[in-house]
Amino acid sequence: MAKVKFTAGRIDSYKCEDGKNQSFLWDAAAPGLGLRATANGAKSYMFQAKLNGQAIRVTIGAPGTWTIPEAQAEARRLKVITDNGKDPRIQKAEIQADQAAKRAVSRQVATPAIDAWEAYLKARTPRWSARSLLEHERLNDAGGKNKTRGRKKGESDTTLPGVLRPLLALPLKQIDADRVRQWLQDEVRRPTVAMSAFVRLRAFLNWCATRPEYKHQAHADACATRTARDELPKPSVKDDCLQREQLLLWFDAVRKVSNPVISAYLQSLLITGARREELAELQWDDVDFQWGALSIRDKVEGSRTIPLPPYVAHLLAALPRRNQWVFSSPTAESGRIQEPRTAHNKALDVAALPHLTIHGLRRSFGTLSEWVECPAGVVAQIMGHKPSAIAEKHYIRRPLDLLRMWHVKIEAWMLEQAAIDFVPVTPGLRVVAAA
Repeated sequence: MAKVKFTAGRIDSYKCEDGKNQSFLWDAAAPGLGLRATANGAKSYMFQAKLNGQAIRVTIGAPGTWTIPEAQAEARRLKVITDNGKDPRIQKAEIQADQAAKRAVSRQVATPAIDAWEAYLKARTPRWSARSLLEHERLNDAGGKNKTRGRKKGESDTTLPGVLRPLLALPLKQIDADRVRQWLQDEVRRPTVAMSAFVRLRAFLNWCATRPEYKHQAHADACATRTARDELPKPSVKDDCLQREQLLLWFDAVRKVSNPVISAYLQSLLITGARREELAELQWDDVDFQWGALSIRDKVEGSRTIPLPPYVAHLLAALPRRNQWVFSSPTAESGRIQEPRTAHNKALDVAALPHLTIHGLRRSFGTLSEWVECPAGVVAQIMGHKPSAIAEKHYIRRPLDLLRMWHVKIEAWMLEQAAIDFVPVTPGLRVVAAA
């Protein structure tokens, strides 16, 4: 093939021959360097050589990008590679792949763990209840929202960031054992909250370790059980609970609370054993006065139906129907009760009773139920606890009528201890207050 000295004029004027898809002009100075011109007018420098008895071609670049000396230098470099028995195309592909891998690693290191966290929540949502999803979302909440519940003296009016937010703001690769240990040390003032978040963080990192896009940057061993055990004090077990002899004073003080909605709410919490938010979220559509039933949004199972005992039915029937909420509030933005602790604490002070949390009322229901020798499985089903025995878990699911029989006994016993004269109307389930 004829070779010519490459000049700017020859390069600019060279065109593809008529009737052909492409034509080549070869350089006399640099071995293997050619100029390819196509029928559509495109031009590019290319290198051609023989390797292992076969011709190979490598595109160098367009004349507008490469000068003639640069193209000649690149052709000589490629010639050295082929003379050493190597394929420059393979070398180029390997270099590109290595660069792409480095860029991917760089992106992974720079990507906050929150991206993986959001993917984790999306993947697990079908398996979680709405309550579980909400609890995970709160772990990374930005905070700064106005509090809907009361605050202690000296506290901010806005919510704090989620407990996992400091970790999830980091690159996933940086959440290692040392970082988790430091985080636990910062959260030592609230060990119960920290331990709960620690368990969820461990599940998240284990999930990341199984995902191809995260496994090379996730430290699955960052949340070893001994780490939390070493850094956090043992959470104290709450034991606040009403005693039998305290029921008279407690009911007397709570029934005198000036706000009838809060008064009914507190009494209903004790008698039903429901969780705080389960009862606060009760809507009128969830109350069946005719058949004596309450449909509660269970945080574990999603929902559960429990009996509506006569005295609780009487309390609810007397409440104002301002909106869809049973325990409504004309001042709360949500339209329902938000903070019953203030009124409850005042009632405890009036009755000269020891401090009792709102959750302590639920604990009191479970404890006081033993006075009527109610089966533990009945109490657990009413309270929404998971069955603890094989028979309870797989074979026993009591109908509402059977639960009601025991629930009415529990309520009647509590009212008896509180010296409350209440006579439900019989037959039937509707109730009225005694004269």
